[in-house]
Amino acid sequence: MGRFGSAAPRVETIVIGADHAGYHLKTFLKEELERLGYKVLDKGAFRFDEGDDYPDFIVPTVKEVLKNPLKTKAIIIGGSGQGEAMTANRFQGIRAVVFNGQYKPLDGRMVPHEIVISRQHNDANVLALGARFLSNEEAFHAVKLWLETPFSNDERHKRRLRKLENLTT
Repeated sequence: MGRFGSAAPRVETIVIGADHAGYHLKTFLKEELERLGYKVLDKGAFRFDEGDDYPDFIVPTVKEVLKNPLKTKAIIIGGSGQGEAMTANRFQGIRAVVFNGQYKPLDGRMVPHEIVISRQHNDANVLALGARFLSNEEAFHAVKLWLETPFSNDERHKRRLRKLENLTT
């Protein structure tokens, strides 16, 4: 078993964090994930405060993932998910991806859902969502699909992830 995904057991803990823009979606997702039997660790925001700052919630959220990366994933939520993902990706070992809705490739090809690719190819361990772009139902469907998709464990993907992991600034 390596550092990356598929040999790991089902996710044991989902850590969730959001700023004011993602507060209501976070509350909804937390309830739905608990209903499915997941253990959810909420790192805030714990109330709607338009003046809060996303790094204050994203940093403690991703630090929880790093404590037990094979059994923990995180969902981070903001207005667009972009700043949240940038914050998360500052931490070595975090592979955060943004999802703001399904798209159709310009060349018309049929491709797997990008949520699936983020897990199968990139072993993403943090999913950033944009609350201003997704309905509750769209977000829940994406989260569920993301959590249920394993890493492919293909050697080419493991090789690329090792290269990514070894990057330093």
